[in-house]
Amino acid sequence: MERITIFGRDGCGYCRRAVELCESKALNYRYIDIHAEGISKADLEKTIGKPVLTVPQIFRGQQHVGGYTEFAREVAQGAQ
Repeated sequence: MERITIFGRDGCGYCRRAVELCESKALNYRYIDIHAEGISKADLEKTIGKPVLTVPQIFRGQQHVGGYTEFAREVAQGAQ
């Protein structure tokens, strides 16, 4: 299973839910607070290749999954 990387920010409910989902499913994950790390949404746009309006932005390995909704759907479908 590839590591999940969650780019989020403090106080974001969906970011917290993504972390909780990883913990409840015992997924290997890393949470990166974009404000603490000095990462802007523009920086994320360069990595993803499209506009970033919200967080969390979630990756499985190097592949961009999307936000919390897309990630939760993927986990529910068993894509681990």
